[in-house]
Amino acid sequence: MDFKEFCQAALKIKNLPLPGTDSHYKMSPASRIQLLKSKQIEKRNPKKAGVMALFYPDGDQVTRLLLILRKAYEGVHSNQIGFPGGKVEASDRNLEETALRETHEEVGVLPSAVEVIKELSDVYIPPSNFMVRPYMGIYHRPKPFVIQEDEVERLVEVYLHDFLDDSNHIEEVLSTSYAKKIHVPAYKLNGYTVWGATAMMMSEMKELLQKAL
Repeated sequence: MDFKEFCQAALKIKNLPLPGTDSHYKMSPASRIQLLKSKQIEKRNPKKAGVMALFYPDGDQVTRLLLILRKAYEGVHSNQIGFPGGKVEASDRNLEETALRETHEEVGVLPSAVEVIKELSDVYIPPSNFMVRPYMGIYHRPKPFVIQEDEVERLVEVYLHDFLDDSNHIEEVLSTSYAKKIHVPAYKLNGYTVWGATAMMMSEMKELLQKAL
């Protein structure tokens, strides 16, 4: 999609109501849906985090969405696809500032260069006990990304039209450090399987984009 066309559609997104948890459930494993509906999350006192879904033009002025592949490490999110972002720090005034700060740290994008167009619904991540708030942002005049090498393995620059293509919505059987052979709905993008909390956030974004475009 042409980037100018996307920016015009983004103006509509600002005023659309959020699809919320119904959109999350479409991309959530069955076991997670049960937990999300159980109303037990608040008792876990989850930590807070913010992430940024960054839309930007490539050299041909075609709209892309930035994802990152995280480094392999001893943790539940090792070597997974996600958005730039991370946990709240004491200096952050709010979760939007958290998402912008972390995006700057992880991929080198200055907060002042991002137009935040939408705050999305919170997504709970059971394995790490985080409540994550995603934001949609536009990076109008992108400069080369600079990755934080100890956190980010590589960038995954997805064409918007690939994200919106329903044929890239799949189901897979996956095993992780905390679950074995689970059936998960996912997106297949740039050769990567995108599932879990990131896919749940993307599901809400996709519904908003489909209404606006």
